[in-house]
Amino acid sequence: MTTSATADPDFTLRVRKYVATQTVAAFIAGGVAGAVSRTVVSPLERLKILYQVQGTGGASYTGVGASLAKMWREEGWRGFLRGNGTNCVRIVPYSAVQFSSYTVYKGMFMEAGRTELDTPRRLISGGMAGVTSVVATYPLDICRTRLSIHTASLEALGKTGQHIKIPGMWETMIHMYKNEGGVLALYRGMIPTLAGVAPYVGLNFACYEQIREWMTPEGERGPGPFGKLACGALSGAIAQTFTYPFDLLRRRFQVNTMSGLGFKYNSIFHAISSIIRQEGLRGMYKGVVPNLLKVAPSMASSWFSYELVKDFLVTIDPDNEPI
Repeated sequence: MTTSATADPDFTLRVRKYVATQTVAAFIAGGVAGAVSRTVVSPLERLKILYQVQGTGGASYTGVGASLAKMWREEGWRGFLRGNGTNCVRIVPYSAVQFSSYTVYKGMFMEAGRTELDTPRRLISGGMAGVTSVVATYPLDICRTRLSIHTASLEALGKTGQHIKIPGMWETMIHMYKNEGGVLALYRGMIPTLAGVAPYVGLNFACYEQIREWMTPEGERGPGPFGKLACGALSGAIAQTFTYPFDLLRRRFQVNTMSGLGFKYNSIFHAISSIIRQEGLRGMYKGVVPNLLKVAPSMASSWFSYELVKDFLVTIDPDNEPI
């Protein structure tokens, strides 16, 4: 038995039109893209975090192949996906907000009579979208970082990676709230995060759209599937290379109150000077190798999933032309 609402063809049409609007379609497609991309590269994402936070207190994880083997040996396949559930809980709204807010900001900056932004406006729109998504989902990000390193056998923490009770996401957040400074604890490290995310997202969106234009055959609306994958991989690699030190600072500040890691920072400038003095300039790029290895499949799958889902959602409105 159907309700009058679901049986009403006008209601169904209104829902289809609503879902097919640019902002809503971008929101849904962005969420799907985030979940797909993070799951694809979960082992490398966790390994990057472990590299970033092990500091000078003992290099327990060295070499990508050896570190992945160590993770598998000590924690099994679950070690590859440790923190990924929380990461997906975070990345779905994060990515959804980012893509949909970029669509909104693009509309705000679009000049009358034009259908595309110039590069400076793309950078600004992308940067604003990055800030919006970070502020909306940051507590989930810091929680994911804590869970990612909780079972790792970091020498500085004296852990073996085995027989350790794993806290839940909400348990971790409540513990931080009660014992590490209330609401501010859930936003620790957000300043360096914003400093890195704004240029990263701006570069990512601007590079993707520019490369997409270059790779679109004349007379076509966009490149083919492999072209879209290539656009995503290139844009992500460029953006990550320029902004990686900010990502490292973000991780360090997120675990700054945990004992045994070999560092305690009072400010961003103190952190940068301490890292360079104790670990050298290369210390600002710890974890960059697994990060770059994950960028290509991550951003390629993200942009491809986003465009695929968004194109489908837009076309469910019968008044829209196929993309």
